[in-house]
Amino acid sequence: MSVTLSLLLLLIASGLIFSTKSVFLTNADYADTQETARFALDNIGRSLRQAGFVNLDFNNAPQITPSIASADVGGLDANSLSAASSDLSSPLGVSVNSSDVLAVRFFGSGTSSGGDGSITNCAGFSVPAPSSAETVDEDRGWSIYYVSNDINKEPELFCKYQSVNSKGGSISWNAQAVVKGVESFQVLYGIDTNEPANGSASKFLNATAINALDAGLVLSGATEAEKKADLNRKTFWKKVTEIKIALLISGSESARVDSATNTYNLFGDDYASLSASTDKGTTIREKDLTPDRRKRLRRIYTMSVVLRNRCDVDPVRGTCQAPN
Repeated sequence: MSVTLSLLLLLIASGLIFSTKSVFLTNADYADTQETARFALDNIGRSLRQAGFVNLDFNNAPQITPSIASADVGGLDANSLSAASSDLSSPLGVSVNSSDVLAVRFFGSGTSSGGDGSITNCAGFSVPAPSSAETVDEDRGWSIYYVSNDINKEPELFCKYQSVNSKGGSISWNAQAVVKGVESFQVLYGIDTNEPANGSASKFLNATAINALDAGLVLSGATEAEKKADLNRKTFWKKVTEIKIALLISGSESARVDSATNTYNLFGDDYASLSASTDKGTTIREKDLTPDRRKRLRRIYTMSVVLRNRCDVDPVRGTCQAPN
């Protein structure tokens, strides 16, 4: 009898220990995902609010006709990048759970190669003002976000940026991890197609849809440079007024005891019912994840940012006018 009672008490104690550990891991992972989301969204949000920035107080303020400048934002769907490749020109064609790529452009400040520290990229490095009138658009800063696995196959949100060697002036590309545990990074772009434009997004599209609209444009110009300038005038990327971000973030422990068969619609059920089949990555099913990740806690975090430095171009003068 005493042996049976002892075994029963041991079983109860073991159950309590297991339950306590499970609760602890659950709470710790939820706290970690919240902190990860807070840091990631804050970083992305600061970059987006910086999109299109021009330091007009600077003595050598950038002199470029806004109509032929490149767009302030851009992106790719279901893609990733290497750290050393230039801008978005060499996508890898694959990504973690069909995560997207988001690129933000802005002017820096300060004449030295390291800038004056007032304008920084997503990695926190100062971005200088353009070095010459001939390279004014090329010298704009970059903050590019994408997801890639680390050496342990943990998905991380990366920040890619351009840096200038202070001694030789050579340009290089680098990337560093912002946060880990980002299983899906998704972006939608709100474009203003109203006539006349009123600054409000009339519909939200993914990068593929916007690039398709650009592909249908009829460009004028006798040379490639002239056609590029005309594309910059007409591109639908310049109609983007608002951006929606969605992150699916997981904890680091297999803390769940359920069957792990959840489905996560990052932009909501309505968007998923219309676009899940064409916008890969906006719907994540746990059954499709690798077995070692299915039992992890995960949550969706979202954010919308209105682009505040947007420029409406005067069709006659080709200069900026205040948005309506």
